[in-house]
Amino acid sequence: MSEPDKPVLHVIAGSTRPGRAGIAVARWVAEYAEKHDAFAVELIDLAEVALPLFDEPHHPRLRRYTHEHTKRWSATVERADAFVFVVPEYNHSFNAATKNALDYLVHEWAHKPVGLVSYGGVAGGTRAVQALKPILSQLKMTPLPESVIIPFIASFLEGDGENRRFTPNAEIEDGATAMLDALARTAPVLRQLR
Repeated sequence: MSEPDKPVLHVIAGSTRPGRAGIAVARWVAEYAEKHDAFAVELIDLAEVALPLFDEPHHPRLRRYTHEHTKRWSATVERADAFVFVVPEYNHSFNAATKNALDYLVHEWAHKPVGLVSYGGVAGGTRAVQALKPILSQLKMTPLPESVIIPFIASFLEGDGENRRFTPNAEIEDGATAMLDALARTAPVLRQLR
């Protein structure tokens, strides 16, 4: 299958804070997805997207966007066929930048499968994943049961700051393969609903 024929997978780095671990994880997921070879992969960094706190005057279901940042975000999300959200766990939930990015749009998310990669301490971000799933479902996305949970994230990181490198173990790689396989099976089916 040639590159243009492949479904587009967006790996979304949800954390935006300085010194975040998530960008290293998201880079690894994007690289791993490229090697998996079922998708044309794009890494989307919410820190670079830099959406302000939701500021559109109209409900997103109307698609009457007034701000250029919203129009750009709409076009970005629209071109994806599937997503992997890489999210941290903050206070037993997922982070505000991810929620804000989701809230900006409605139709652009619909009928697309989602894999979830979470990280944190002993719980590995499992509560973030559980908090995120109802929101994804409300947006008519399909969160898959194949998730990647990364406990004790610091033990998988090398280096300092934004240039840290994430090195997974075999279990994390196996989980990522299962998630990508499930996304590859589901994306063409859901595309028919769009």
